[in-house]
Amino acid sequence: MRRPMVLAGAVTVLVALSAASCGGGDEGIATAEVSRADVVEIVDAPASVVARAAATMTAPAEGTLARLAVSAGDQVAKGQIVAVVDSPTAQQRLRDAKKALDLAKRSSGGGGVRVDLSGTARQLDEAAAKAFDQARAAVAYIADPALKKALLAQVDAAEQQYAAASKAVTSAVRGVQRGLQSIGSAMSALGAAQKLQAQQAYDLAKATVDALTLRAPIAGVIQLGGANSSAASGVDLSSLLGAAAGGQTPTTGGSGTGSIPGVSQTVPEGGPVSAGTAILTIVDVSELGLVAEVDETDILLVKPGLDADVELDAATDVRYPARVASIDVLPTANARGGVAYRVRLSLTPPAGAPTPRPGMNAVAHLRVRQANSAVAVPAAAVFTAEGQSLTWVRGPDGKAERRPVILGVSGEDLVQITDGLQPGDRVVVRGADKVHPGDELP
Repeated sequence: MRRPMVLAGAVTVLVALSAASCGGGDEGIATAEVSRADVVEIVDAPASVVARAAATMTAPAEGTLARLAVSAGDQVAKGQIVAVVDSPTAQQRLRDAKKALDLAKRSSGGGGVRVDLSGTARQLDEAAAKAFDQARAAVAYIADPALKKALLAQVDAAEQQYAAASKAVTSAVRGVQRGLQSIGSAMSALGAAQKLQAQQAYDLAKATVDALTLRAPIAGVIQLGGANSSAASGVDLSSLLGAAAGGQTPTTGGSGTGSIPGVSQTVPEGGPVSAGTAILTIVDVSELGLVAEVDETDILLVKPGLDADVELDAATDVRYPARVASIDVLPTANARGGVAYRVRLSLTPPAGAPTPRPGMNAVAHLRVRQANSAVAVPAAAVFTAEGQSLTWVRGPDGKAERRPVILGVSGEDLVQITDGLQPGDRVVVRGADKVHPGDELP
């Protein structure tokens, strides 16, 4: 919603306001002399105070809260121990994982199948070659040339047959060895996978045990229980977070126990917990911000760096300076069902003012446009006809003239005129619908 603001000390636009009869004696028409004023156009947007960040610490495993090292309201540093959970189940799981890992490391892991068939083939080839040489030597003592030739031919044929058979055997041996190598590789891969699985199971179990000692992931103020545990309205604290620079830090996991009327939702020291039970929440309030919802009709006027004043429902008599840090790209549905965009602002509490708390309701007055010492008239002096912005001006002869004007910064009360009027001109500021060209004006 837009509205204008006249800055303190500005020269008033209405130098003189008087009622007069125009022609036919109609009452209720008034004119005023145009002057200069500082005009600020304001867009009002509902907003809420946000913390810089928050993190909910949850139990990593079933057990008991052995030690709570902090109290509600304590300021803690990042990395500080805040609680310790005792979980015999997690400790046993770690011991079992360690045994499984040691066993996997000791196993051969499928070192492969090794059978040397090529050596046997070489021995057979050597023995065959020696036998053929001995046969040829024996044939050399035969005196009958024809018989000698026939026997040598038989030896040669036998050698060729053996060579062919040896080649086939060699090929078969190579195939068998390739198959054995494949089996060995598969067994090695299986062993490596078993070791990896055992290592991962051990790492996970160890991480769970290490996480039993809860350390603050951020610096901030302690609130016992989860983000919802003390909120009567049931609003999740994660919706109240937003860095003043425009970003958001997500909360870290978990939800508390179910709400039971009349029973504290915080876990006492020595109390039982299950995996995911919220033990405490750390809220970083070192920088407070504001998230405002600006309607789509006004969002194009909002830019990073714009100044704003903020009014809190809880401190209506104080104005908090703020500045636009960022504007969301994607829209969100507002309370009226329309489209709005979230605008994130940095918030600076003035000296002596109450310090806001995350989640407080507020209204942000965004100064979207400003015209200093501008020619301005009341918004009632401007009307539209034939697609033009017009005013009724008192001419030198005292008669009404319809004059086109160009508007600048405009609002509900005042409108800047960038062209068409000058200081000293006299315009109709009331009863413009009763004026006709040539009417006498005061």
